[in-house]
Amino acid sequence: MQKIPSIFIVGLVVAVSAFWGWRKITAPSANQVSEIPPMAISNPPVTIPAPSDIDNNDQNNQNPNTPAPPVTSSSNFQSPLARAVERVTKKPFGIFITPQTSPVTPEKFSGYHTGADFEIFPEELEAAVPVAAVCEGKILARRTASGYGGVAVQACDLNGQAITVVYGHLKLNSVTAKVGDSLNAGETLGVLGAAYSAETSGERKHLHLGFHKGAAINISGYVPNKSALAGWLDPCAYVCQ
Repeated sequence: MQKIPSIFIVGLVVAVSAFWGWRKITAPSANQVSEIPPMAISNPPVTIPAPSDIDNNDQNNQNPNTPAPPVTSSSNFQSPLARAVERVTKKPFGIFITPQTSPVTPEKFSGYHTGADFEIFPEELEAAVPVAAVCEGKILARRTASGYGGVAVQACDLNGQAITVVYGHLKLNSVTAKVGDSLNAGETLGVLGAAYSAETSGERKHLHLGFHKGAAINISGYVPNKSALAGWLDPCAYVCQ
């Protein structure tokens, strides 16, 4: 057998050593592979806004279909008398009255009270007490009526709905506005009638104020049952300030 030259064997060993050294440099270890973040190039980092930014974005992107808070027309109504809230002490809206249980004596009426009675103060018994229109609207009626003496009725708008306002126990000749004339809220309508006179149909000196739903004139001061009372509103919900 022919002997292989020593120099050839040395060269082969050097070549094999160089090949395995190159494999170790270029091939990553198992640990190196596990440390490479997946999709690192195709998914750049995402910036998460701070909590304060999220709150601001929520406030600026509210649902446009969310209804706005309801707007009431009560701000367009004014009290008919000064210190109105202090005056409703005997017959508030909806109280059931009989001659035996009434806070007023003598009592001629029975039923559910359709309005609110605004009493006078002691110093106003002999004084002229002006009554203001509670809203803007036309005068629909101005006349005398049993149980009221002088009475006026005004057309008003409440939250887009028609109502009529009844002012009872007025000195009729003090009401200078004629049927068809318009009054503004706060404008003087007239003065209260004298106590226990024809001006008040024999009643004490006070203002009966009623809010009737709809455009039809209804001056009933009392109704026999609660279902009929549903056609009326509590004036104090709008004018007792």
